[in-house]
Amino acid sequence: MAEPEPSDKRFKSNLPMCKCHRAFLGSRARQNLPAVVEETLCAVATLIMEGAYRLEALASTFEQDDMALPRVAAFFRQQSVEEQTQAAAMLAYLSERGGQYCNKDIPRPGSETVCALLPALELTLGQWKEEMAALEAVSRLARDLGDPHTSSVVKNRFLAPLVSRVKLAGDLLTNARRVGCAGDHSGGFGEYLINELQEELTV
Repeated sequence: MAEPEPSDKRFKSNLPMCKCHRAFLGSRARQNLPAVVEETLCAVATLIMEGAYRLEALASTFEQDDMALPRVAAFFRQQSVEEQTQAAAMLAYLSERGGQYCNKDIPRPGSETVCALLPALELTLGQWKEEMAALEAVSRLARDLGDPHTSSVVKNRFLAPLVSRVKLAGDLLTNARRVGCAGDHSGGFGEYLINELQEELTV
C-alpha cells in the first residue's frame, strides 16, 4: 500500500511559492512555523501587494480627463489602501512568528490596457478570487502541518474580510452589465449611472 502524499505537496499547485525565499532554518526566533508555511505567507503577502499596486493604477485611470469618474476612482483607491493594510498585517504576523519576508520588486500592475469600468471590475474580481484561493490553500496547509494558529489567523484575519469584497465586486460587475457599461473606451451612460448612483462607491 502506497504511503500518503505529504500535506505540503497536496496543495502545492494551489499555493503561491516564493522562489527567492530563504528560510532561516533552526532560528530560535521561529515559533513552530513550518518552512513551507513561511514561504507561502511570504508569497501571499507579495501577491496582495501586487493587487494593491494594480488597484491604485486603476484608480488613476478613472481620474484621467477623458474618464472623469471620481467616485469610481475613489472606490479603487479605497480598495488599494485596504490591500496595503492586509499586506502589512500579514508581514507583521510573519515577523511575530519569527519568519522572514523576502523583499522583491513588484512588477507592473498589468492593467495598462484597461480603459473602461467593466474590464476593471473583471480584473479586480479575478484578482480577489486568486487571493481567496491562495489564502484557503495556506490555511489548509498550515492546519495539516500542525500549525493551527496560522490556519486560524489566515482564515479569520485575511480570508473572511475578502469574502465580502468578492461579493461587492461581483455585485458591481453585475450592475455594470445591467446598465450597459461597455468593455472598451467608448464609455456611455452606464458608466455615468454607476459613478453617480451606486451606493457602494463612496468618496
